[in-house]
Amino acid sequence: MKTTVLGIETSCDDTSAAVISDGVLLSNVIAGQAIHEAYGGVVPELASRAHQQNIIPVVHEALKRAGIKKEELSAIAFTRGPGLMGSLLVGTSFAKGFAQALNIPLVEVNHLQAHVLAHFIKDKDGNNPQPKFPFLCLLVSGGNSQIILVRAYNDMEVIGQTIDDAAGEAFDKCAKVMGLPYPGGPIIDKLAKEGNAAAFQFSKPRIDGYNYSFSGLKTSFLYTLRDKIKENPNFVEENKNDLCAALQTTIIDILMEKLRLAAKELNINEIAVAGGVSANSGLRNAFLEHADKYSWNVYIPKFAYTTDNAAMIAITGLFKYNDNVFCDITETPFAQTII
Repeated sequence: MKTTVLGIETSCDDTSAAVISDGVLLSNVIAGQAIHEAYGGVVPELASRAHQQNIIPVVHEALKRAGIKKEELSAIAFTRGPGLMGSLLVGTSFAKGFAQALNIPLVEVNHLQAHVLAHFIKDKDGNNPQPKFPFLCLLVSGGNSQIILVRAYNDMEVIGQTIDDAAGEAFDKCAKVMGLPYPGGPIIDKLAKEGNAAAFQFSKPRIDGYNYSFSGLKTSFLYTLRDKIKENPNFVEENKNDLCAALQTTIIDILMEKLRLAAKELNINEIAVAGGVSANSGLRNAFLEHADKYSWNVYIPKFAYTTDNAAMIAITGLFKYNDNVFCDITETPFAQTII
């Protein structure tokens, strides 16, 4: 009998449901929330209300696309945290009610661990190499920049992380001061392709160990704009592509420098990247270049698995289901945690 897990993800502003059967992804449905674009960031109350509207249609569509009846489900996995509390409550409450109605196990999932384990999702075509344990994973998103030592699916250690802003925050905040729409990361990535990365230089942090810092880079970027705009009010518009190219290159250099150090000192050449910023073309190219230069075996997720999605929740739930690690109905969501 097949083990079929329904995954539910509502940690921020995307409502997602996915079905995985014996490790193979059958469906992955995501409903975004465009309403936040007008505010330049996610508004928690609006996000939770949108989740309430989307959760039932999204789950229904995931089951329909998978060709699975709800009675065929073995378990329901849900994002317990970290994330926005109101959004998490919607997914948690739905998962509890659905699991009770079907009398099947409930599996709670750490959102950050799920990003790492997204590399183990199997597509129907089966063409997706998986990292071997132990491996290093660079987890980069709007709220996290971490280097994680992954010894097993349930044995992860954060060996380096940002001490202030995350890489995704640096992208979004710098984009905002240039007048670019939210989210800023994809726009910067697009404009950077037409720019000259050597046109500007921004300061890089000097942090010991494997930790990151991006606040100094952000400040350097803001000061550059302030001084240049005094001389030329049209400076940003005239130099937007070069600014984006220089900013993106600097962020990627900061990320890769610490990752190289960790790989060398720990003697690990299985290297993965995960999280929303892993969709950045410059970062993906940097991974491929490092694979050639340092003989790394690199693992870059498909674009569909970079942002928040339920496929990664479902595969994590499958790992835990196979180990009989279930969740009590009384468990509540949590807003913040580390792996």
